Amino acid sequence: MDILDYAFMQRALLAAVLVGVIAPSVGVYLVQRRQALMGDGIGHVAMTGVGLGFLLSTSPVWMATAVSVLGAVLMELIRWYGKTRGDIALAMLFYGGMAGGVMFINLAPGGSNANLTSYLFGSLSTVSESDVTAISLLAAFVMAVTLGLRRQLFAVSQDEEFARVTGLPVRALNLLTAVTAAVTVTVAMRVVGLLLVSALMVVPVAAAQQLTRSFAATFAVAVAIGVSVTIGGTVTSFYQDVPPGSTIVLLTIGAFIALTALASPLARRRARALAAAQAAGDPAECAIPATRGPESTVGV
Repeated sequence: MDILDYAFMQRALLAAVLVGVIAPSVGVYLVQRRQALMGDGIGHVAMTGVGLGFLLSTSPVWMATAVSVLGAVLMELIRWYGKTRGDIALAMLFYGGMAGGVMFINLAPGGSNANLTSYLFGSLSTVSESDVTAISLLAAFVMAVTLGLRRQLFAVSQDEEFARVTGLPVRALNLLTAVTAAVTVTVAMRVVGLLLVSALMVVPVAAAQQLTRSFAATFAVAVAIGVSVTIGGTVTSFYQDVPPGSTIVLLTIGAFIALTALASPLARRRARALAAAQAAGDPAECAIPATRGPESTVGV
């Protein structure tokens, strides 16, 4: 394939695959916690880190990681203690982060709107070797957390009170989830951009849920969708000269629509089979599966 003859596309494809793996890996926990838009909020905060990176002549990726992690921790603290005014505090954090990023990047030597646009909407052609190194290291951290602590994270995401009763460190795990989401946002910003990253974290999970019934299956299918759309979007952007970030997100939404259309007749078929089994009095088909606890529903 001639696409692999170009070094910048080799870097772009590697970054796309890593993002396709880790974004749904974190998103599956955010969806379970009903915090689907958390990635969008962190993306706003990360803009300040990008601006500081340009202003201080340091790596925008690492600076955005530091700032977004701090922002994610503040978001969790606001969620715990914010009570009645928490939504206002979060709004100020999100929009202040975006405004700070715009200000810093324009104050930086040689700062321009072109630099800002590449981080807002992604720019695979500008992914450097240092970016690939940073993305690889951060992706390894994300996968270590999402796979190594999958049972604990699922338990907390499913039912915090149950997890607390069983002795899990709920607050520490919540903070870890927020930090991991922040790292994922900064990893993905070079591929899909800060304004679109939330879609890649959430939509593959929503698409996988159309076909799957267990957490483990949802996790696996969501990652498969994530890798497929990031590779497909990267290749399409190369040959058709279209923006990679928006192409990837549109492919992700297309996958959701396709799987939803496929799931509807399957659900109707299952319902008819169940109704027929009930009419025939088949106890094996009519039995309701026993409810399982968070540990066993992980299925790994």
